[in-house]
Amino acid sequence: MGLLDKLSGWLGLKKKEVNVLCLGLDNSGKTTIINQLKPVKPVIILSSLHFPAQDIVPTIGFNIEKFKNSSLSFTVFDMSGQSRYRNLWEHYYKESHAIIFVIDSGDKLRMVVAKEELDTLLSHEDIRGRKMPVLFYANKMDLRDAVSSVKVSQMLCLENIRDKPWHICASNAIRGEGLQEGLDWLQDHIKTMST
Repeated sequence: MGLLDKLSGWLGLKKKEVNVLCLGLDNSGKTTIINQLKPVKPVIILSSLHFPAQDIVPTIGFNIEKFKNSSLSFTVFDMSGQSRYRNLWEHYYKESHAIIFVIDSGDKLRMVVAKEELDTLLSHEDIRGRKMPVLFYANKMDLRDAVSSVKVSQMLCLENIRDKPWHICASNAIRGEGLQEGLDWLQDHIKTMST
């Protein structure tokens, strides 16, 4: 650690590093949300050519993304939601400071599976009793059959979560709608945990 790092730490200027798990069933929009939350890097336009947006492929295992905002340095573990990879989630619980749980609001049939996975997560010995904040994104609100964030909250019985702060945001990850509200809430709760 260099002198400037030490000095910024003593003065409270160093950004707090936090580990965030991004969980949810496959195809709920976890990777799209993380890509939207990362700060946009400047792009130099060399010509008027248009390059199509990169397609997002299903996450195999997990991806790690790092980004910073005004006061926090995030390391986000984008965990695969495919059933064969969900058992990997628990290996990251101990070192995490917060959880983002993404729900596909248009997939009413798998809402029961999402609730089962959430219940398993919240009852795990490395999560249970910890005051870590949990942010829920009721994603894909643009779909015709999507249920409201209030209905998602009811279907997942979120009112029963009493041992940790939680918040649910309606979101559309493709357009970035609702994402900043959730990140602001998460950032505020992470900062209050450390004071």
